[in-house]
Amino acid sequence: MTMKQSQENRSRTKPAKVMGWRAKLRRLLPSADAVRRNRWVGWLGPAIHHPRLWHLNRHGVALGLAIGLFFGLMIPLAQIPLSAAAAVMLRANLLVAVGSTLITNPFTFPPLYFLAYRLGSFLTGEGSSAAAQVALEEVAEEATMLAMSWVAKVLGVGKPLIVGLSVVATVTAVLAYFAVLGLWRLYVLAEWRRRHKARLR
Repeated sequence: MTMKQSQENRSRTKPAKVMGWRAKLRRLLPSADAVRRNRWVGWLGPAIHHPRLWHLNRHGVALGLAIGLFFGLMIPLAQIPLSAAAAVMLRANLLVAVGSTLITNPFTFPPLYFLAYRLGSFLTGEGSSAAAQVALEEVAEEATMLAMSWVAKVLGVGKPLIVGLSVVATVTAVLAYFAVLGLWRLYVLAEWRRRHKARLR
């Protein structure tokens, strides 16, 4: 095999490796058709067809993850339409933004809300009364109920939960954004070094 043939073979295998990595990421996300047909996203109309909303690049994925985690943690209702609207406005990856709202579900709500409440109590200096504890349990267990009823229960818990959720959602979103940027860069550097070593052989 000549050197030219060897280089051609390597060039043909590179796209396959990149597509394989992106394909794995896409399998973790909801399909584009499912998101377009979702009633909580369809109201955005033609805006959701912008190509940058569907392209898997470093900044789009990082921003989409930050948006989804923020709204997923901050509120238990209308997570998808709010994250989708934010993704459209900021040109983040729509699939990642919608998919990452699933961080909160019936299994994760109780521990996340308890953590947020404890953090809010520490930051505000307000003690936790027995009535607030009961209201907190109701919020965690019935987080998918109607919005007005949920708001009433949140107000029953008081400022600690709201402050705690704000801090947890914001910090998690920021950390996720920079973590994706950093890990993506490390992956690109590792691929560049691997290819560089392959050329030297």
